[in-house]
Amino acid sequence: MSNESDESYQSIPLHATLAIAALVVIIAGMKLGASLLVPLLLAFFIAVVCTEPIQWLNRRGLPMRGAVVLTLLVLAGMLTLLGFLVVNSFSTFVDALPEIETRLYQAYWQLLNRLSSLGLAIDPDEIEALFSGAGDTAWMPALLGEVGNFFMQSMVVSLLVVFIMFETLNFRDKVSLALENPAPSLKRFGEFSMTLKRYLAVKTTISLVTGILIWLSCFLIGVKFALLWAVLAFALNFIPNIGSAIAAVPPVLLLLVSQNGGLGDALLLSFAYLGINFVLGNLLEPRLMGRALGLSTLVAFLSLVVWGWIFGVVGLLLSVLLTMTLKIALDSHPQTRWMAHLLGPGSHIRAEKGKRLNQASRPPSRRRK
Repeated sequence: MSNESDESYQSIPLHATLAIAALVVIIAGMKLGASLLVPLLLAFFIAVVCTEPIQWLNRRGLPMRGAVVLTLLVLAGMLTLLGFLVVNSFSTFVDALPEIETRLYQAYWQLLNRLSSLGLAIDPDEIEALFSGAGDTAWMPALLGEVGNFFMQSMVVSLLVVFIMFETLNFRDKVSLALENPAPSLKRFGEFSMTLKRYLAVKTTISLVTGILIWLSCFLIGVKFALLWAVLAFALNFIPNIGSAIAAVPPVLLLLVSQNGGLGDALLLSFAYLGINFVLGNLLEPRLMGRALGLSTLVAFLSLVVWGWIFGVVGLLLSVLLTMTLKIALDSHPQTRWMAHLLGPGSHIRAEKGKRLNQASRPPSRRRK
């Protein structure tokens, strides 16, 4: 027995080394194939979100293929309408950009002069030289290139969503034919799918409500391009911890330097952003998701760093979704459930441990004859 235990103990470093090496190879492969994996991931998450209305339509008597077609048509119509509104708002923003840049430049010089008058050793000419390397129109070709790349990626993602939606209609039948005992695999996949759909539905709904409330706040306060800031708040709400703060910077800064705004309106808009994200992100979202679908603060920040390094800006947007997908997948299998507990918040683990101790200390109930 001692020899067997010694051999198993000696094999632990070997298994750990192989696991780390495999993890490095996987991360390097994802980094190299980011241009291919990013559209696949976006299409996968969009398809998962769309499965719930498809099943709802199917329960109302519509055939499954008809439900898929109707859902895709409604989604395409909504995205097309939103795209036209955002493009119109963005074009208006680009037209007003020279005036905004002038006002920002004036505010920048006023700030530097005020700091210099307070005795700080700041030379405005030296700071200006650091940012004067590029011309005024150097950003336009890069912007047009990014817009063209965005539309190409959108077309690829749209086609992938269509094919994935129709492929899922026969997925269970394919798994049943491919495996000798498909019941355990289908059960674990069903648990994983239901938990992931619940998380995506709640996160998307919270982000949508955040965007609507931000649009309403900007409209009431009088901020220009309210729809553009609402879409930005919706997208950046998927980034943990810092996404909401980044989304608040452009409209607050624009309101601070505008003629109709000022410090009071900028502070009011900042408090609106803070209140909306506090109520929805810290109070409502945990109640809808439950503590079991949460992540620890360290894991959320590390996921932001790791996925952002692998996939770029899309990795920042999908960091929590990807980590939660990994956590849900680990939690759906008994042998990897301990990893899912390590990714979760500590309060949930303490509550689960206390629940198990209470159940273990409870006396067994008498059976009725």
